[in-house]
Amino acid sequence: MGSVRVLVGTQKGAFVCTSDGARRTWEVQGPHFAGWEVYHCAGSPLEPDRIWASQSTSWFGQVVQRSDDGGRTWSTAGNAFAYEGTPGTHQWYDGSPRPWAFTRVWHLEPSPVDPDVIFAGVEDAALFRSDDGGGTWRELAGLRGHGTGPSWAPGAGGMCLHTVVVDPADPRRMAVAVSAAGVFRTEDGGDSWAPANRGLRSEHLPEPEAEVGHCVHKLAMHPDRPDTLFMQKHWDVMRSDDHGRSWTEISGDLPTDFGFAVDVHAHEPDTVYVAPITSDALHYPPDGCLRVYRSRSGGGEWEPLGTGLPDSGCYVNVLRDAMAVDRLDPCGVYLGTTGGQLYVSPDEGDHWSAVAEHLPRVLSVEVQTLS
Repeated sequence: MGSVRVLVGTQKGAFVCTSDGARRTWEVQGPHFAGWEVYHCAGSPLEPDRIWASQSTSWFGQVVQRSDDGGRTWSTAGNAFAYEGTPGTHQWYDGSPRPWAFTRVWHLEPSPVDPDVIFAGVEDAALFRSDDGGGTWRELAGLRGHGTGPSWAPGAGGMCLHTVVVDPADPRRMAVAVSAAGVFRTEDGGDSWAPANRGLRSEHLPEPEAEVGHCVHKLAMHPDRPDTLFMQKHWDVMRSDDHGRSWTEISGDLPTDFGFAVDVHAHEPDTVYVAPITSDALHYPPDGCLRVYRSRSGGGEWEPLGTGLPDSGCYVNVLRDAMAVDRLDPCGVYLGTTGGQLYVSPDEGDHWSAVAEHLPRVLSVEVQTLS
């Protein structure tokens, strides 16, 4: 039947939740790194007991931690992140130039083919790679050195590289998302990059269909169909079937197409999940009713999933990295909220229950499916 380990990053530490394949009873361990913001935790798909965590505070700065025993003990990994070459500048909200400054690691993405390789998306927006399990890091500077770099501007949360999607059949082929610059893709392992935003439209931009400048919130991909990418954007849910070269809107009959999280069913590449919130100004579910929406047709037609979720009086948000799926059958879906709730559906979203209800603000949720 297997088992699962859920890695939860919160505003005040990390938690490790484990259960058997039934996913009805849970053991919750933590907080690890209590008092630190843990933006993301991720485990190697090849060596599941190897886990990384990104912790940061405004006082002590950024630290990457690594565990080799499934999160029971941790040690500091290499933390020598440095931009390559001359940092240069990027654009701020008011159009003025600002120097690039390393602030934190937003996202850790272990390689699907090599347990020693891991990528880190950071703020200010850059992509780093480690080939020794996080001991040392080097910037893939072709991204930040792309000709459009000086015109990138920060989203409300900062100018972060928050999503890294690696093609398991060809790990030199990747897509990343930057808020607020858009999607970029590479075919050569990060030496060169191209914007991948054709079809996106953002009314707040001087040129709504500009090459860059779009506030992309999250990307998701099924490993068996790497050409198909799903996107939750700052307004609009989008789909690409050519690895980001072009995009079409699939918001369909969603009650609102604003949100942060998107993910794909583990066994059904056309089954997609989103967690709509009211608007860019009102970061809570429509009418205070928490619902996950599922499309079994790759977008366009959506059904609300709410059995076991709050029907009213719920004013939480679901952040971009706070939705995940496991690989059990039936597929489990996980949802973390800014109110400190962690929900699980062991049956593809049809029924939900709480794993934990009084955690700090949940920043990220990742799931490891264990044998």
